[in-house]
Amino acid sequence: MEIKKKRDGFGSKLGIIAAAAGSAIGLGNIYRFPCELGTNGGAAFLLVYLAVVIFLGIPVMLSELVIGRRSQSNAVGAFKKLAPKSGWPIVGYMGVLCGFIIFAFYSTVSGWTLEYIVKAVGNSFQGKDLATIEQDFADFHNMGWRNVMWQAVFIFLTGFVVFKGVQDGIEKYAKILMPLLFVILIVLGIRSVTLPGATDGLAFLFKPDFSKLSGDVLISALGQGFFSLSLGMGVLITYGSYVKKSDNLTSTAFSVVIADTVIALLAGIVIFPAAFSFGVNPTAGMGLVFNTMPTFRSSFTSSGVGPRCWPVPLHFLWALLPR
Repeated sequence: MEIKKKRDGFGSKLGIIAAAAGSAIGLGNIYRFPCELGTNGGAAFLLVYLAVVIFLGIPVMLSELVIGRRSQSNAVGAFKKLAPKSGWPIVGYMGVLCGFIIFAFYSTVSGWTLEYIVKAVGNSFQGKDLATIEQDFADFHNMGWRNVMWQAVFIFLTGFVVFKGVQDGIEKYAKILMPLLFVILIVLGIRSVTLPGATDGLAFLFKPDFSKLSGDVLISALGQGFFSLSLGMGVLITYGSYVKKSDNLTSTAFSVVIADTVIALLAGIVIFPAAFSFGVNPTAGMGLVFNTMPTFRSSFTSSGVGPRCWPVPLHFLWALLPR
């Protein structure tokens, strides 16, 4: 007699929120959100983005979670079960294809972050001015073999977590790494807003100039909203299939969206005050974060904030202490 293997699932409501938030929160918030906001008029973009998240993001996310839990299947299987002998499974295949395309972006930029973590630990930014840091990023960006190497490392790490399964892999690491990310952003944000000239960055982020509003800003905000929340790519349908029937999907969707939006705002609070303080162009696009953070890092030791041999997190904590 064939024994049916019990399907893996999330062990707690916190686990599904952390995992879904982990899918929604990431490079879309910390890297892409500041880039898009910087090149699309600052606070004017933020207002449109918030409207997209509230009026489109929440309903679409809730719909995907409902489809996943009802079907107990992935993006393709869900539509095959709920709408058999129809064209709807094509939507599922499109979502899977979209996921692969987006992963190509994620793995590339995540590889860049691994390179910069190694540089930060090695104190490679010490004593470098903004022009040198910008040139370093341009040189690294054009160094194809090194980009591919770090991309491969990131893919291996991602595969390791996924291979461990839902509860022992995705849920376990999301419950550790997501709170850690939040704490790091809080620490960086406090330091950023205390830098000289930080008020200009905060004004750029929160004081809207409605003359900047345009059709392009709307399209960019729509794209950022769907990208940031991982909508339309089948991930939330698949996650929804592992959610217990006793869990409230509405509160789960609201929790994920709130967490995603808070992280995006925190990323903006970290990046823009520091960018304006150090003279980084807020419209720098893909180089905005990678030019701002090394300058941010270098400022701690060059200004005498803590011993030079200290690792990055200790410099951030030292910077907050009253002196």
